Amino acid sequence: MLPVTYILLTGGCPINIFQKALKRTRDTWFDKAMSLFDRAAIGKEAWDELEELLISADVGVVTTSKLINAVKDHASEAKLDGSHIRDILQEEMVGILSVPARPFNVAAHPEVILVVGVNGSGKTTSIAKLAYKYKKEGKSVLLAAADTFRAAAIDQLKKQGERVGVDVIAHQPGADPGAVVYDALQAAKSRGMDILIIDTAGRLHTKFNLMEELMKVRRVAAKLDAAAPHEVILVLDATTGQNGLTQARYFTEAVGVTGIFIAKLDGTAKGGIALAICDELKLPIQLIGVGEGLEDIVAFNAKEFVEALTS
Repeated sequence: MLPVTYILLTGGCPINIFQKALKRTRDTWFDKAMSLFDRAAIGKEAWDELEELLISADVGVVTTSKLINAVKDHASEAKLDGSHIRDILQEEMVGILSVPARPFNVAAHPEVILVVGVNGSGKTTSIAKLAYKYKKEGKSVLLAAADTFRAAAIDQLKKQGERVGVDVIAHQPGADPGAVVYDALQAAKSRGMDILIIDTAGRLHTKFNLMEELMKVRRVAAKLDAAAPHEVILVLDATTGQNGLTQARYFTEAVGVTGIFIAKLDGTAKGGIALAICDELKLPIQLIGVGEGLEDIVAFNAKEFVEALTS
């Protein structure tokens, strides 16, 4: 049998890993929701309970209404029993979560990945996991410490770089983030690196300045490579629930987020937020964090996610 770390980092994910990550969400809300379909008759009371449970799991009012209406339509047309209605709900959930990734030039060298997210979201740890993932795939990785407003952020990224075994391009605290990105991209090109991962500031309480800064960082990268950044990954703390939707909107407006990395999913009962993100923002979830270790990163799979949440 393959070691778990190998399975996690090759893009496939055994169902038990998702089950572990979603245990609190499933035990708190979805087990109750799925048990509603064991009743002899599915009436208004059951639908109302389902709505309440899904909203409590942070699926969101809009997405919950969409799910329930779609399932009701199928159920009334075919006069299905509870087990078939449950299957339809699962299929609808998979459909919502199956947002296609944005295509980009896979031959880009280096591939520039801009990582954004509010302070405390787990961004630096997630960057380390990404770097570790790419190293395991045999790719060379360079990190850029473009969160220059916090000396602690630069130090944290350097420590994570040492932990993973990759270099970090950094300036002094207070330096121009754009200058860091320029130097890092130049270094990545001259060294022939495969991947450049850029850390950024996350001071959402100063939203306007932060978003202006992020847009500048993006423009600087584009000066050296018109297609850069090739990906913009937003790290969301799953424990924030619906607040994550607001964050995602801000960052998407500013820098065009292309994918979501959900961190700390194993530490919350609000895992339903994944459905709200995909439905309301039409952003693909690419990865989830399932622990503190470098190897605790899982490629997202809609079908396996739903099976772990509802089975």
